[in-house]
Amino acid sequence: MGRLEGKVAFITGAGAGIAKASALALVTEGARVALVEINRELGRTAEKQVRKAGGDAIFLETDVTKDDAVKRAIGATVDRYGKLDVLVNCAGGSLQEDVPVHEMDLAVWKHTIALNLLHPFLCCRHGIPHMIKGSSGSIINFSSSLGMIGAGKPIYAAAKGGIVSFTRALAWEYAKNGIRANAIAPATVRTERSIKRWENKDWLLAEKPSPAAQARMAIQKNYPFSLGEPEDIASIVVFLASNESRMLTGAVIAADGGRSSYLKISD
Repeated sequence: MGRLEGKVAFITGAGAGIAKASALALVTEGARVALVEINRELGRTAEKQVRKAGGDAIFLETDVTKDDAVKRAIGATVDRYGKLDVLVNCAGGSLQEDVPVHEMDLAVWKHTIALNLLHPFLCCRHGIPHMIKGSSGSIINFSSSLGMIGAGKPIYAAAKGGIVSFTRALAWEYAKNGIRANAIAPATVRTERSIKRWENKDWLLAEKPSPAAQARMAIQKNYPFSLGEPEDIASIVVFLASNESRMLTGAVIAADGGRSSYLKISD
């Protein structure tokens, strides 16, 4: 029997990256999953992959920044599986236009806050009542190493820092209902988007790498454990979803290879 046998998980951003890897890891341990994704093609492909892996999955095309859409998706999950045990609020991301505040376009603020902070709130708003009915549940939010140290991308850092406080507030409020809330704060993960942006000849083979590429290489030198695979984070998701983490609530797991824990100066 798997570690998550009989549990039902709701995963946002499930068409790619960490969320898709988490869905595959969760079904391997016996969970049934609702794959929540705004991109229909990505969502359908992920659904096929999860089912091919032997999992029970449903794809729900959803804009997680819209209250009515999230409410429908949660309802469809409970209608299909009869309950809700695990919320994995993984959808998110930053924009290249996340520049210094005095140069910021207000549209960038609104988009980034809606995707990274409003979306977990909406999922919790509609998902928690079902967890209360079951007297148990595990909420897994996603922060970031930038939410821990506040370096670069000020709006993304603000949103992900907000996730830390939001998660702790959830832990305090719903412990009496048997519901735990924790957050994961990754650094760089080799998702499809990260690979497309960084792992190409423009920076890897350039005689004179760009300043951004040089910064990336310096980070890897100083923090050799800070570059991970989606499956590395998915393993943490499985742990937090399972009863093995029953003593953890209000915690933030800094899966960043030490970037938010210590300062390392290049030799």
